[in-house]
Amino acid sequence: MTAPYLDPFNVIARLAALWGFLALAIAAILTPFLREIMNVFGRPFLAVHHTFAAVGLLLPTMHPVTLAIGAMNPAVFIPVFSPWETFWALAGRPTLYLLYIAFAGVLLRKYIPRYWRWVHGLMYVALLFAVVHGNLIGDDFENPIVWVLFNTLFALVVAAFVLKR
Repeated sequence: MTAPYLDPFNVIARLAALWGFLALAIAAILTPFLREIMNVFGRPFLAVHHTFAAVGLLLPTMHPVTLAIGAMNPAVFIPVFSPWETFWALAGRPTLYLLYIAFAGVLLRKYIPRYWRWVHGLMYVALLFAVVHGNLIGDDFENPIVWVLFNTLFALVVAAFVLKR
């Protein structure tokens, strides 16, 4: 977090967004390294992956909830699809829904065995939306260190996706 604010809701929302993206990115980056995760952490891959994923689901959920409470306005949950520039600036709104749909893919794994990976793969789309949203309107992305760190994290997510396939 780089820009100081006196509003605690804003500070909590920004921290939740940054740390949530970090946790989800780590969960995604770990996916091609199943054996190595066991060696490094001494725990099964899924235990480590799900720990990061749980934090990565909780914190991005706290981001708009905190903003809605601070502004006393639930509109932060309503996606805006037009104009195109506004859609991308507010891409965090559909990201929240994509996160939960991707999570539902895991929960429905045994009921949709042929498709659960595709549904769960929406997590990559959610991370894309989140990083674009952060780049366009994220206060902390104005700091070059934060900008480089989070865009590099997303590049590593893309690399892990390609490596896994």
